[in-house]
Amino acid sequence: MKPIRLDKFLADSGVGSRSQVKSLLRKGAVCVNGKPAQKPEMKVDPETDEITCREILLSHSEFYYYMLNKPAGYVSATDDNTAPTVLSLLKNVPGRELFPVGRLDKDTEGLLLITNDGPLAHRLLSPKNHVDKTYLVHALGLITADDLIRLESGIDIGEKAPTLPAGAKLLSVKTNNGRAVSLVELTIHEGKFHQVKRMFQAIGKPVLSLKRLSMGTLLLDETLAPGEFRMLTDEELANLRA
Repeated sequence: MKPIRLDKFLADSGVGSRSQVKSLLRKGAVCVNGKPAQKPEMKVDPETDEITCREILLSHSEFYYYMLNKPAGYVSATDDNTAPTVLSLLKNVPGRELFPVGRLDKDTEGLLLITNDGPLAHRLLSPKNHVDKTYLVHALGLITADDLIRLESGIDIGEKAPTLPAGAKLLSVKTNNGRAVSLVELTIHEGKFHQVKRMFQAIGKPVLSLKRLSMGTLLLDETLAPGEFRMLTDEELANLRA
């Protein structure tokens, strides 16, 4: 690839518009081979130069992949008039037309993949692929052995068919204001609307809080605080694609 202007490379990488790129350069947010770069006309070779923006390594790539530890209070959408979206947590990062892969409820926390790779998102969300999703569930009430069997065997949540068999493990039971609160690890293989909450409602143990731990091979990086994100590693992306 022939050398190109730094501002064109940054704009093509989805960092922002030409005016936003110039602002980032003035602020010293862009480095080329470890050194701050402030001249928009500077020539770079995307194949040999290491270019970062806010310490995120850029590539002259069409697709970008971010792992977000979604906090409560944000909606999994690209635009919303009632609440902040998860994309508002990833301002000025590389990648055009980013979107969340699937939905987590506004009050649900945990792993959320943000990308602009439509084909990969389709594969992960397609019902026929049955991609595993694991959640940490705080439920009101004592989860019994019978409850676990019902969750694992498939349960009627008001759809045409029961849920697919799931994996359910009781991790602990604590008392809160005189009432039992059960901590359950639940793995489902589909993605019906509000599925986890509806499953626990069906056994009479409503969900108090919900956190997604994994999606397929992708595991939540527990070093990420709620609201923090990072790019996927090459290994994570390769496993996810496989």
